[in-house]
Amino acid sequence: MKFTDGHWMMRAGVTPTYAVEVLDVATTADGMRVLAPTYPVHSRRDLQSGAVLTIDVTAPLPDVIGVRVTHHAGTATTSPQFELFPGTVTPQTTVDDQAATLTSGALSVRFDRGQPWRVGFRAHGRTLTSGGAKDTGFMSTSDGGHHLVQRLGLNVGDAVYGMGERFGPLVKNGQVVDIWNADGGTCTEQAYKNVPFFLTNAGYGVFVNHPGLVSFEVASEDVSKVQFSIEAQSMQYFVIYGPTPKEILAKYTALTGRPALPPAWSFGLWLSTSFNTDYDEATVTSFIEGMAERDLPLSVFHFDCFWMRELSWCDFEWDPRVFPDPPGMLARLKARGLRVCVWINPYIAQRSALFEEGRARGYFLKRPNGDVWQWDLWQPGQAIVDFTNPEAREWYAAKLDALLDMGVDCFKSDFAERIPTDAVYYDGSDPTEMHNYYTYLYNRTVFDLLRKRRGEGDAVVFARSATVGTQQFPVHWGGDNLSTPESMAETLRGGLSLTMSGFGFWSHDIGGFEGTPEAWLFKRWIAFGLLSSHSRLHANYSYRVPWAFDEEAVDVLRKFTKLKGTLMPYLYQAARVAHLDGVPVMRAMVVEFPDDPACVHLDRQYMLGADLLVAPVFTEGGDVSYYVPDGEWTHYLTGETIAGPRWVREEHGFDSVPLLVRPGAVLPVGAVDDRPDYDYADGLTLRVYGIADGATVTTEVPTTGGDVACTFTTTRRGDAVHVTADNPPARWRVQLAGTEPVAAEGSSLTVHI
Repeated sequence: MKFTDGHWMMRAGVTPTYAVEVLDVATTADGMRVLAPTYPVHSRRDLQSGAVLTIDVTAPLPDVIGVRVTHHAGTATTSPQFELFPGTVTPQTTVDDQAATLTSGALSVRFDRGQPWRVGFRAHGRTLTSGGAKDTGFMSTSDGGHHLVQRLGLNVGDAVYGMGERFGPLVKNGQVVDIWNADGGTCTEQAYKNVPFFLTNAGYGVFVNHPGLVSFEVASEDVSKVQFSIEAQSMQYFVIYGPTPKEILAKYTALTGRPALPPAWSFGLWLSTSFNTDYDEATVTSFIEGMAERDLPLSVFHFDCFWMRELSWCDFEWDPRVFPDPPGMLARLKARGLRVCVWINPYIAQRSALFEEGRARGYFLKRPNGDVWQWDLWQPGQAIVDFTNPEAREWYAAKLDALLDMGVDCFKSDFAERIPTDAVYYDGSDPTEMHNYYTYLYNRTVFDLLRKRRGEGDAVVFARSATVGTQQFPVHWGGDNLSTPESMAETLRGGLSLTMSGFGFWSHDIGGFEGTPEAWLFKRWIAFGLLSSHSRLHANYSYRVPWAFDEEAVDVLRKFTKLKGTLMPYLYQAARVAHLDGVPVMRAMVVEFPDDPACVHLDRQYMLGADLLVAPVFTEGGDVSYYVPDGEWTHYLTGETIAGPRWVREEHGFDSVPLLVRPGAVLPVGAVDDRPDYDYADGLTLRVYGIADGATVTTEVPTTGGDVACTFTTTRRGDAVHVTADNPPARWRVQLAGTEPVAAEGSSLTVHI
């Protein structure tokens, strides 16, 4: 939200009030409190009227500093609160005539005493960001609004990322970003997943701890500053020091919650009925048999909305006209080794048998007069489940529990963006500030049930909406994209933006949701989809089985599905890193190479884990340009090498994609290609790529339960590569790039270059 009219003037109807100096500083039990008058204080006479801002400074974790700016502290609040996970930190405070300083780990904040107002955040002797005169304060508007505002400076070359799944340019400089969940598709400035957190390439990130609307002006109102504002009397933000993007993400997710580890089976291929297509058990069976006949590995089958009867979403009852024997059908699917996912949302249509039940028990959002809040957008007369009511949560979860008893394994938890701001909640929550937060309660209800029933490590959802903290409940997919190459690119930008906002796992509709892609685009999208953390074939009006396009699409899907299967020892270890450390599986190039200036703006390629570079092809003819960082990289599919740093232009067939292995990588490759969940260590091949003389690389191979099955240590000495294994599998091999693999006997092996 903009308040100024250029540099010198304010917009009509806006009255600014800024902190101008530090009057007093007091240490507190968890930090310090700064009193900041909004007018100069020359004598006691000046202290008798006018606004004073109270600034509370805390340190919830090392290298993290929280700043809460309050105008009127007595204002009642009914806001929901993000669940945070602070540690035990004893910050150091120093107060003298010159400044008040609080230090947490390597990060410190300093408030200068005297005028002009200045607050600065520093680490290792370097100023990360700062705010000066007219940067901390509040804006009064003629309509009675009261907006707290903070501006933080950007240094030359600083780039801003994150703020949720946003489909515009990856670098947010110059953009206006409103943190407000909306069902707007992937081709607009609206977003399904809004997160009031950004990170920079300058060593720090900022998290605004507010569940409602946060308005960011990212080098847009003042082109040298990031401004964030909320309409409230108190605002808290946290500055998080990295210094690297991976360290910033690790500390942000330590504060707001780390992603759960999805089950290994969820990394395989998901196939959907699609949405508005005609289907019944015979259709489903034909799809599954068609995949098997064509040797296309399939892990999960998904039933979209019309598994329930039309106009009855959600009643959680199978439509008996097309699915007369749900338990038998599910048993038949399970006998094929498949997992089953069904679509749900938090809305109850008036026709649903559950509508009257929920209405009578008070389980829905209400209007101020006590009526059930209803409208006709999406489902006629639909009501919205009130997840602030514990009984409503239990009631909703019980309906899902019955499906789990029947044989369903997981849920696509759709929608939860169009949440009204004029509703009344059971617990009295402010409806405006519940708008974004609602999805957290919804997805937590679903995920907690799955975790309770399936156990830790076997729970997974396919969620569309999100906010702070919902990264704990993976997986999230990119919403309603179009069947165009431009939408494929915007989908990737959205995913990279989301993974730079604390989310470890992400997927998208291969081929696009709206429309039917041309065969060439579908084949190009397959490689991108299978080289994402999770992979799903889904659409709106058309099926996504590959033979509906052409026979080559069948071959392409087979190749990349099986490729992903063999990469699972590597990918599931990357998933463990996301779960344990908060570093995502799919990473923007700048996350992995923060010191390479060429990576700052790259958003058409990414790193899959730490060692694989993926550059999706967006053209029919296969022409693709991508950037290769320093070192000698190796094409995984061909063995050809490329020396960076430089830009590369190539042409790829439909059965190929730029998939490069990082110099010095030791890649664990599995022996199974027809499923994602298997014994990764058995028959494992360690592929060694250009390890430098004297270097040592440690490679952990996970189990499907999320533990470490074995650990390999690879060291090069001269012309010999020596590998030792801790808890070695019975069968394993080592393969140097460009050579045949050598089988190991026992716990060690030496291979000569």
